[in-house]
Amino acid sequence: MIPTKYIFVTGGVTSSLGKGIISASLAKLLQARGYSVTIQKLDPYINIDPGTLNPYEHGECFVTDDGAETDLDLGHYERFLNIPTSQANNITTGRIYQAVIDKERKGVFLGKTVQVIPHITDEIKERIRLLGREANYEFVITEIGGTVGDIESLPYIEAVRQMKWELGNQCLVLHLTLVPYLAAAGELKTKPTQHSVKMMLEHGVQPDILVCRTDRELPKDLRRKVALFCNVSPNAVIESRDAETIYDVPLMMQNEELDKIVLSKLGLPDIKDVDLKEWSTFIEKLKNPKTSVNIGLIGKYIELKDSYKSIAESFIHAGVANDTKVNVHWIHSEEINDENVKEKLKKLKGILVAPGFGDRGIEGKIRAIKYARENNIPFLGICLGMQCAVIEFARNVLNYTEAHSSEMNPETPHPVIDILQSQKKITHKGGTMRLGSYPCSIVENTLVSTIYSESKINERHRHRYEFNNEYLEEFEANGMIASGINPEGGLVEIIEIKKHPWFVGVQFHPEYKSTVVNPHSLFVSFVKAAINQSSAVKQKAQK
Repeated sequence: MIPTKYIFVTGGVTSSLGKGIISASLAKLLQARGYSVTIQKLDPYINIDPGTLNPYEHGECFVTDDGAETDLDLGHYERFLNIPTSQANNITTGRIYQAVIDKERKGVFLGKTVQVIPHITDEIKERIRLLGREANYEFVITEIGGTVGDIESLPYIEAVRQMKWELGNQCLVLHLTLVPYLAAAGELKTKPTQHSVKMMLEHGVQPDILVCRTDRELPKDLRRKVALFCNVSPNAVIESRDAETIYDVPLMMQNEELDKIVLSKLGLPDIKDVDLKEWSTFIEKLKNPKTSVNIGLIGKYIELKDSYKSIAESFIHAGVANDTKVNVHWIHSEEINDENVKEKLKKLKGILVAPGFGDRGIEGKIRAIKYARENNIPFLGICLGMQCAVIEFARNVLNYTEAHSSEMNPETPHPVIDILQSQKKITHKGGTMRLGSYPCSIVENTLVSTIYSESKINERHRHRYEFNNEYLEEFEANGMIASGINPEGGLVEIIEIKKHPWFVGVQFHPEYKSTVVNPHSLFVSFVKAAINQSSAVKQKAQK
């Protein structure tokens, strides 16, 4: 077991260059060499976590087994490495300052003046070291959000400087930057990268490796120029071209020998070959599907597709598992009404109604579910999507025309979805939902019992409202059954319609647990049902 090595991934020039994917790709290569690796994200915003952020603001909020509401990059980490993350893998400035202020109030600092240095930077360093110390990881890769030069990122850069000074060759800094092509000049420009590294140097941090994002090949002479002006070795200037899919990036970084350079700079031997056969097979099947299928994703944050990042990636995993390409049709629920629902959905062979909060777009979701139910189209409802399926069934099958969720209509005479008992006295919004992994008992002789092939499962949750069990007997008598129950509190976790070819709603979020190696069985089965629906329609048309 080697002493823990710390790799810091910083960014320059512009945001959204792909620090998370580079971090996950490097981790994948080191993992493939037999090392134990984890990744954490340091986010410079003052929110305690992204749980209270609008999806338009920050994209999807990813939830871990231990109930942490985290940055969506943790989803990439889990999908690439196939190992769970935790509360310790995502730290925000808000959490750092909260911890330091709590210590000050308790008298931990013995009357000293509390300052950014050393108290804030010490807290940051402690959170970074925590993973290596407690979980005994050989590599801790820390991605620092934002861009160098951002005022809110300065304490993190200073913490990196201190750790490099304290730990020497046990630390390494990888800086991701941009080498743009200017069409007017007809050439790639290195000046943005030079200025980015110069800014790092002004803060006392010399990058060890530069990963240059570009849309074309970086010539050797240009790499030498970057190396010379940025004070790194020529082989440490890595090309990261735009990829067809994010899953190409580990193979691209392997071709650039990024992992070998990292091992060399950290003084570790290159003794084991990288084995990415399974990964390469996944890529091959992803790029060469045998068929395709159209599935609609009905949501209200469609403008920012990162709001449903884990769902989109789960469709990729399930598509590969079925040797098919899933063509996801992003449909805004606010645009669906009684007049156009058929026109908007008629080409779909599967319909997924996405999670969310609030009443905007709810009626469009309910109309889409009714269309799926009445036309025997495979349907998957997730969290709020499952709750909308319950509301639709209550209105149109049980004839409770005013049925609703008490979240949307507190005055509804039929609250078929109601607030959890444990949530009724909660006033604070952050981190107070039913969060994290909970057990679920699967009912025998149901569709989901064939999908899971086990009687007890654990899935991740993020909600305040639940199926109202006062209506359960009536629902089941009319064909919508509870096929998954939480054994501890009797909460309905899964519903399905027995007479429908494939109609499932889940209160949890299966998309959080789907990975390249282990695509989630619910998504795999749903995509397969959509393929079968497509085949049945074609056969009917031929007749």
